[in-house]
Amino acid sequence: MSRFTGPSLTFYLRQAWQPLRESLWFVPALMVLASFGLAYSVVQFDQASSVQGLRRLPLLFGIDAGGASGMLSAIAGSMLTVAALTFSLLLAALAQVSNQYSPRALRNFMRDRVNQVVLGYFVSVFTYCLVVLGTIRSVVGGHQVGLPQFVPTTAVLVGLVLALGGVGALVYFVHHVAEALQTGTLLRNIALETEAEIEVLFPDRIGQPVPEAEQAAAQAFVARHGWHAVPSDTAGYLQRIDADGLLRWAQRHRTVVRINVPVGGFVGEGQPLFGVRAGMERAAAPDADETPADWPDDLMRYVGIGRHRNPAQDVAFGLQQLVDVALKALSPAVNDTTTAIMAIDYLGELGGRLARRDFPSPLRSDGQHLRVLVKVPDFDDYIRLAFDLIRANALNNPAVLRRMLCALALIGGQTTLPERRHILREQAGLLLAGAVATLPYAYERQQVEATHAELSAAWQ
Repeated sequence: MSRFTGPSLTFYLRQAWQPLRESLWFVPALMVLASFGLAYSVVQFDQASSVQGLRRLPLLFGIDAGGASGMLSAIAGSMLTVAALTFSLLLAALAQVSNQYSPRALRNFMRDRVNQVVLGYFVSVFTYCLVVLGTIRSVVGGHQVGLPQFVPTTAVLVGLVLALGGVGALVYFVHHVAEALQTGTLLRNIALETEAEIEVLFPDRIGQPVPEAEQAAAQAFVARHGWHAVPSDTAGYLQRIDADGLLRWAQRHRTVVRINVPVGGFVGEGQPLFGVRAGMERAAAPDADETPADWPDDLMRYVGIGRHRNPAQDVAFGLQQLVDVALKALSPAVNDTTTAIMAIDYLGELGGRLARRDFPSPLRSDGQHLRVLVKVPDFDDYIRLAFDLIRANALNNPAVLRRMLCALALIGGQTTLPERRHILREQAGLLLAGAVATLPYAYERQQVEATHAELSAAWQ
């Protein structure tokens, strides 16, 4: 048994990296620091180099102190102006995404690596030019001023090259923002991020599932009273659980840990986040040594709670983003049926992946005893999340109702499990009933009924 008594290093690193990854300042700050290093290195090269650049390429290296200062000043001023323009364009794009799609889609723009690098590029070139500008020494009126005259010609040439690169960066940034604002690009990025989490569906990485032969006894054990509640010491959304660390904690204390809130759920300060009780092996041996009374106090170190949700270990968040886009598109203020249909298409794709997926058991063991009980959504929960709210807001829209039936057909074609197809049939029945009750024209109702009939025939 491991004697490690704290959360894993990987958990700490991921918890610290997540907000940095989604910030607009971290990458630019690194690039500014790199520009200091580049400026220092090139100036040092100019000071120590014996390369006869002036003799070989006088048009490039023959600039005097006044010309070098003027060029670097112009580049620095233009880069700062372009950086301000870039920030303005990005803020306008963020406002459009928030108004047209969903505020929860903003994180996709903030974590976009191209946006971060382009912003950092302009600011770092500005910084580079200022640093190099400060090293230039000139002769005034034939007299030496201060230190010996020094013009870092190679550094000035590098600044010119960086300025020309800035032109290309600006053109590419405008193209990238225009591409990123397209509905298909935004929805595809959300779907790709969610697909990655479906492949490692939580809590598949926590220990091992309790064997099927022992699940009935384990369920009876966790249903008993006697759980010790461990309240949360802060309020926010449960963003991440240290699976390995929590399992080791339960092993060390010979306990069972129950997580009362699913990943992505909101936790109030003082709300019981964990339930803890003696493990099944200790319950069978009541005379065994008792664990110290303060053992639950460090459990909060094994979870990350933040101000908002993120997709790590949380497939429902990806589905929720697509649902939000569809609801925004169906609102009277936007009234964009095509965007809603595209969001439903991707919900059908993700639902199909879930339909093919074996869901990991919420009862997790260390290979011998039950150790962790996780609260996770099942297939029914995901399907309800994906379709219930959209159906309620699209009852008078036959195109959306038909597309939802097509999405259900896509999902149903990915599974032969009777219980999952029953869930999908229930959703299809609700769509048909809503269409019959709300669509005013027989033509529209007949279209929905025909699509429903095709779906039913395919599942026979």
